[in-house]
Amino acid sequence: MDIFANLLPAELAHHVPVLVVVIPLIAAALAAIMPNGRAGWTVAIITASIVALFSLVLLAQALDLGVISYALGGWAPPIGIEYRVDALNAVVLALVGLVGLLCVIYSLPSVADEIEEGKQALFYSAFLVCFAGLLGVTITGDAFNVFVFLEISSISTYTIIAMGASKDRRALTAAYNYLILGTIGATFFVIGVGFLYAATGTLNMADMARILQENGHDRVTEAAFAFIVVGLGLKAAMFPLHVWLPNAYAFAPNFVTAFLASTATKVAFYALIRFLFSVYHPDTAFVQMSFTWVFAVVGVIAMFVASAQAIFQTDARRLLAYSSVAQVGYMMLGLGMGTVLGLQAGILHLINHALMKGALFMALGAFALNFGVRQVADLAGLGRTMPASAMAFTIAGLSLVGVPLTVGFDSKWYLILAALERDWWWAVAALILSSLMALIYIGRMIMVVWMEPVPAHPGAEVKPRHAPYMMLIPTGIIAFANIYFFFDASLLVSLSGAAAQAVMGG
Repeated sequence: MDIFANLLPAELAHHVPVLVVVIPLIAAALAAIMPNGRAGWTVAIITASIVALFSLVLLAQALDLGVISYALGGWAPPIGIEYRVDALNAVVLALVGLVGLLCVIYSLPSVADEIEEGKQALFYSAFLVCFAGLLGVTITGDAFNVFVFLEISSISTYTIIAMGASKDRRALTAAYNYLILGTIGATFFVIGVGFLYAATGTLNMADMARILQENGHDRVTEAAFAFIVVGLGLKAAMFPLHVWLPNAYAFAPNFVTAFLASTATKVAFYALIRFLFSVYHPDTAFVQMSFTWVFAVVGVIAMFVASAQAIFQTDARRLLAYSSVAQVGYMMLGLGMGTVLGLQAGILHLINHALMKGALFMALGAFALNFGVRQVADLAGLGRTMPASAMAFTIAGLSLVGVPLTVGFDSKWYLILAALERDWWWAVAALILSSLMALIYIGRMIMVVWMEPVPAHPGAEVKPRHAPYMMLIPTGIIAFANIYFFFDASLLVSLSGAAAQAVMGG
């Protein structure tokens, strides 16, 4: 990462923490006035490229310097708003920035197919607002600004999901349901922040942590904890608060599903870690109790219940959506271990899951563009008609199961090591059994892709028909990463380890 640390001029590098949020917001306004979708996409691709570069610079600086603090408006924290970067959120920023860039590259043919021409520029504008909101949640050091950016990202997300109605009217219902539940989650979260403000007199998260450590906890801070966990748990699709997610993923435009599956729940999970480990202290009695009896238990239940639901799905995207709920369960289990190794395993799975689901949903989008694929049965014969996309889908699917030679194996191996460190044999058994359940539903899809004959209907010729290169290249890059980082996992392991140490005080 050293190459990025001094890549920018010092004066520009100093302002990168705020530019990484401000630039997408400005670009969103610019995209909205573009005359057509291609012009809007051009604005989005330039913006995503800048954000990806800046996020890598911030990651290199955080790993080199430790904590980076940027005070807005000339008001020093804790009085003024602070953007605060450490190894934890720098990793998430880089993930959102890089995946966002790949998704924007992918989006051009997908959006042209699914969104009405007159609305495409506005679609890219709404996407950039969502992008900025997710980045803002990740980088801000102010608890109320977490709420503000959560709402910025959520409101724009409702919009880009609903814009899938031109292909499937059910996108409107999915967006409406997400709006209702997202509003409930945001309300719970802001009530929790209000309680924390009443108890500490500050909104700066580092200052909150200091005051709580000095003054201890009472019923107000404990109530705040409960409200924040529910609010962020809903945003992160933590079981059983996940009911908004299957329809949102199933009926949104394919580009939106790929982007949200790779980033949105990951950012909410990051925010949960930030409050649990940075604002509250993991050694606090009620926090420790929540690790074992809330996060670990809920995580294991999610692994089984959501996997069971996925097994019986016939809609391909709904199947993968329920799979995402199960995968969030893996992250929650790692968090629930309450140890450095457990948290590292959860963060590692967060990164790897973005690679898995990014490739899976991108490949499904390519299938849908060429053949209108929606159901699992529609995947029949695609190994012969779209071999490159089918191979990417297969690699990512095997990674989701945790097959050796893929990054999914790394994640589950570290989760098993963390469980053994705590002598949680039941968690090891749960990880193995839920992986076998994943093999059932992923194996069914892979068998249909490669072993079922090509349907005898127009448009399903045996002759290979590749996805557009703008879709195929980012899909291939993420699929390749699922294999590469198994053979050289040092980067992801070191990043997840540094992130865990940043909030566990190692």
